[in-house]
Formats: sequence, C-alpha cells, structure tokens
Amino acid sequence: MSKQYETVIGLEVHVELATKTKIFCSCSTQFGGAPNTHTCPVCTGMPGSLPVLNKQVVEYAAAVGLATGCTITQNCKFDRKNYFYPDNPQNYQISQLYYPICRDGGIEIETENGKKTIRLHEIHMEEDAGKLIHDEWDDCSLVDFNRSGVPLIEIVSEPDMRSAEEVIAYLDKLRLIIQYLGASDCKLQEGSMRADVNLSLREVGAKEFGTRTEMKNLNSFKAIARAIEGERERQIELLEEGKEVVQETRRWDDTKECSYAMRSKEDAQDYRYFPEPDLVPIIISDEWLREIRDKQPELRDEKKARYKKEFDIPEYDIDIITASKRMADIFEETIAICNKPKKVSNWLMVETMRLLKEHDMEPQDITFSPKNLAKLIDLADDGTINSSVAKEVFEVMFKEDINPEQYVEEKGLKSVNDEGALRSTIEGVIAANPQSVEDYRSGKEKAIGFLVGQTMKAMQGKADPGMINKILKELL
Repeated sequence: MSKQYETVIGLEVHVELATKTKIFCSCSTQFGGAPNTHTCPVCTGMPGSLPVLNKQVVEYAAAVGLATGCTITQNCKFDRKNYFYPDNPQNYQISQLYYPICRDGGIEIETENGKKTIRLHEIHMEEDAGKLIHDEWDDCSLVDFNRSGVPLIEIVSEPDMRSAEEVIAYLDKLRLIIQYLGASDCKLQEGSMRADVNLSLREVGAKEFGTRTEMKNLNSFKAIARAIEGERERQIELLEEGKEVVQETRRWDDTKECSYAMRSKEDAQDYRYFPEPDLVPIIISDEWLREIRDKQPELRDEKKARYKKEFDIPEYDIDIITASKRMADIFEETIAICNKPKKVSNWLMVETMRLLKEHDMEPQDITFSPKNLAKLIDLADDGTINSSVAKEVFEVMFKEDINPEQYVEEKGLKSVNDEGALRSTIEGVIAANPQSVEDYRSGKEKAIGFLVGQTMKAMQGKADPGMINKILKELL
C-alpha cells in the first residue's frame, strides 16, 4: 500500500513598496523606463557612495506589520548580506537578519475546514537587486539597474500551509491588506509582489519535517498553484522510489509546467552577514508608532462587516466590491453624493465588471469619477434618460469620464416625457400594425412587446418603456 503524504508549505513574499524614490537614494522607483536611466552612484554600488534611508519605507513596513498583528521592533538595524551575482552591484545586499522590523504576526484565512491562522515569522526591509536580461540572439546577458535599490519588504510565513488552495487564500488576503494600506500595488505580473514557495513532504502523522525545496520565478496565482502541484508530485515520485529529496533552489518554468534545479540551498552562514556599517540603527519612538497606527485605514474585513450593517446589498456584492480598494472607494464616494447604495452597487457589479472584463483591466485602472457615476444614476432614476441610454452613456463615461448631464444635453438623449407627443406616436404605431393589435386582443400577451419596440424605434430610443406600456394597454 502506498504511503499517504502531507504537503508542508511556507512562503517568502517580496513586495515592492510604493515609495516615489528608492530605499537609499533619490532615484525614481517607477516601473518601466529605458534600462539604467533610474540610477545613480548609490544604487549602482559605486565605491565611496553612501546610503541614506528613506523614512517612508520604515512607515510602510511598520504599517504592514501592524495590520498583520506583528510586534514592531522599535530598535532595529540593517545588516549586510554578501553574495556575488551580476545583477547585485555592490556584491552585497542591505537587508535585516538579526533585528527585523516586524515579528510574530498572523493572517487568518478561510479554508474548506473553516478559519485558519497562518503565522508570520517576520517581516524585514531590504533593497531589490537589478535585473538580468538574457539576449538569446547575441547569446549574452545584459544588466538593467533600474530596479536595484527599489525598497522591498520580505514577509516570511511559518510552514503552516498544507495545500495550493491555502497558499492562494493567504496570498490573496496579504495582497488585499497591502493594497488597502497603499503600501504597494502588488502587481504580480510587474514583479511588485513575488512569492517563493518552500515545500516539503512528510508522511501523514509524522512530527519531523521532510527536506524542503524553494521554488522561484512565480508571477501569477495560477503559476503558483501549478508549481505547488508539480513539486509535490516530483517529491512523491522520488520518495516512492526510495530516493532522497535534495535541499535546493528550483526555478519553475510555467510554459513547460516543470521545475529545474538552479543552485543548492545556501544557509545564513554562507552569506557572511554582519551589521551594515554605513547606516545608523532605526529607533521607532512610541509616538511615531502611534502616528503610524492612527493612519491605518479600515481594512477589508472591517469594511465587509460595516457594509453588511449599513447597506442593504447582497453579501456577494459586498465580497466583489471590497475585493478592490479602488472599487470600495468609488462605491462609498458615490453613495455619499447620491445616497442610493443598491443602485450604485448594481452599476459596479454589472456594467463596470462587464467593461473591465471586456477591456482586460483591473479595478484599480478605473478612471470614471464617483461624482459622474452619481449624476448618471440620478439621470436614470428621475426618468431623464431611459435605461438603455444610461448604459450607452456609461460606456462613454467608462472610457473618458465625461460629465453625463452635459453629454445627454449635447447629444439630445433625454427621454420624451411629453405624454401628448408619445400618445400620438403610439396611435400611429397601432394604426400601422393591425395584425399585432389583433394578436394582442385575442390573448397573445407577447404581441405588446413588438408594439413597444416599434414605438421606441419611432421615438429614436428616447422614451420610457413603462410609460409606452401604460398608454398602449389603455389604447388597446
């Protein structure tokens, strides 16, 4: 009988912080940019250049720590991690080993067996390395130092996850917390959130952990799930054949759906860590910590509970709206203007989600303003425009945030609410369609739909279908 194995997973998540400048110099952190244009002597590791710490990095790191229930190390410092790699300009990385800024937190996730807390070992600050670009054509590698010195926090979990589902739930929760704090946009595809997966297997019931491997190069939730499944199967195969799992760093190739060994796993002593001599220790006073704590926004879980209490909208809507801070902000700001929660929710859930999908956009890329959405809802609500015109106007607003009132006025889209004019149009439609009138009178309810359609056509779509229905029934 084959053995039963349990998967044990811990994550190291690197998050690029949303500061305007790098961690130790004033170069821009903007994504993109021509290679080596966001650089200076400090972030390219020129001899004699000295780092100066960006205060905002400490604030963001402490904010993430507070939001994940960590203890903040109020007296912490940086260390030097020495290694030689072409994209590492100083031949060392400034990181934190001995006194990380945050320790011992936890993130609660929902699993199929109920709630579960994934413990956090620590969160530390460090600088990012540059990027190697491999040129297949010329068979050489080029170095771009734009990313070098971009501030990172590394969030290290305990090995508390047991499946790909738990890992995705944890990453999703972590990403939302950080996005709500405004500490990072956490775009996996741009590398501003990267996860390394440490995975080992042990027989069910065993106390000891098995030998773990670390997997890198994971830039989407789907790739992470596939990599976990792939590595689990690879290790089971080795154990079943009586072979040993080697502790190493592996690289996941998502196109081939397999991983291959990159290097044997180093331990801390291989990096010859020592306290960073060019930076003074960081002292976070009680007062500064209180300031950071007071600035913490309402996070998603609190928001969900409040929406449930305050607004009469379905739980499903609440889940979707709060899954993006941008969406939640638009929802709340629009309600503050027009005070119609259900209507606002409907516009976000139906039309906004549809257009986001169509244009392959993320909620954070929405450009229309709450003010204009509120105006559109009011126009549709008071019958100034009918629902199909409202949808047309919204499509234009979604693309270029036009003022719906002005647009409706300029394009002559207002509904005709003049009952006299509508009545005479309907009389014309009835006269022109004797067959449908006959059908309706002999009990075919559906025939009225055709007559409503003909009237809308005659009115160029600028009439209220409800009103047409009422007058039609009356005349018939």
